[in-house]
Amino acid sequence: MDSRPVGTRQARELLRVAFGPSIVALGIIAAVVLLQLLIANSDMTGALGAIASMWLGVHLVPISIAGNELGVMPLLPVLAMVWGTARTTAAATSPQGSWFVTRWVVASALGGPLLIAAISLAVVHDAASVLTQLQTPNALRAFGSVLAVHAVGAVIGVGSRVGRRLLMGSPLPSWLPDAFRAASAGVLALVGLSGVVMVCSMVVHWATMNDLYRITDSFFGQFSLTLLSALYIPNVLVGTAAVAVGSSAHVGLATFSSFTVFGGDIPALPVLAAVPTPPLGPAWVALLIVAAASGVAVGQQCARRPLPLLPALGKLVVAAAVAAMIMAVLGHAGGGRLGNFGDVGVDQATFAPAVFLWFAGIGALTVAMSGGIAHRVKAPKPVREPEPAPEPEPEPPVEDLDAEDVPVPRPEPELEPPGAFDDPEEHFVADDIATPGTTTDRAPDTDD
Repeated sequence: MDSRPVGTRQARELLRVAFGPSIVALGIIAAVVLLQLLIANSDMTGALGAIASMWLGVHLVPISIAGNELGVMPLLPVLAMVWGTARTTAAATSPQGSWFVTRWVVASALGGPLLIAAISLAVVHDAASVLTQLQTPNALRAFGSVLAVHAVGAVIGVGSRVGRRLLMGSPLPSWLPDAFRAASAGVLALVGLSGVVMVCSMVVHWATMNDLYRITDSFFGQFSLTLLSALYIPNVLVGTAAVAVGSSAHVGLATFSSFTVFGGDIPALPVLAAVPTPPLGPAWVALLIVAAASGVAVGQQCARRPLPLLPALGKLVVAAAVAAMIMAVLGHAGGGRLGNFGDVGVDQATFAPAVFLWFAGIGALTVAMSGGIAHRVKAPKPVREPEPAPEPEPEPPVEDLDAEDVPVPRPEPELEPPGAFDDPEEHFVADDIATPGTTTDRAPDTDD
């Protein structure tokens, strides 16, 4: 447990957020540049300018050398910078922290890189006065690119910590995190399956890749080509994804899609051996299965928590729109101008709409077939319960009553059977006793 005061810990975390990822990138770039100059037996005159230019290039700032603009920057360093910013901001953000501290974390994540960008522009401008072939980049474009890269990382990092807290107090639907998760699953599935297709194509075009390696005979030159190809792998994956969803990718005049290929000159980069060559075979049309499988992944994620029809449809549409936006941003970041070859990138007019249609269409079928739509159950009619009978009033206890109020039960007389104990002589009638009102013939006896 850290025993330093809270203010000291927060200051250290803010410094790490502001300068941590940028300093790490500068260290790696400096090591690569110095190693290149040492192997080439060159002096260190333009070392600082090269380091500053490459740091700006990591943030998608175009570099101009001898009048040739290098605008197609490798996406792997950019993604690493976004990941580093997201990781540091997430570590410095508390889910239950105050919004004041959270705003300072975001401000530090943006302010530190902007300061380093200003210093890098000054270094490049100073080096351009010595190296006439190096031109100073556009300052507005440089600050905008640096701000955009670190803003994306800060939003991802802070949102992962306080996203649910924001949703709890907002009118936004509760299924919004599930939609973002489904969009991420669709993007990862599309890029991952495109990587499988790229590797298979490189195996098929192994002879072409071998020819591209022969442009240099030195081990260091081939190692540099391998390292440069590794940095540009995400760019090729985005182009393959564009071909998979029915859009197209182009390198100058060379255009590639699932239905047709127009040949042209391409840079001597071994990873570009994966591009199809005319005439196009039917195997490339089967590449559309990649888009369908990615749409299934989106639908499965949306169907994890069944919802009624309208909320389920809304969640799927939001997921497809977010995934299309992510792929459009990656397509824009991975393209640009490449010297005499011309523009390199994907067809932005059809790329994002194609991703949305695949994810929304196939995803809707998957949601319907996977049970992602919860049917409303009619509530049963309430049964009217009979009214309970009134409870009898409890009788007061005997000890609480007065003696006069206590009713004394009267014993009932016992009934005797008639004639059980009568004298039998009482039931006899003598013959000499006359009944009143009658006469007899017998004279009364006399003593005479």
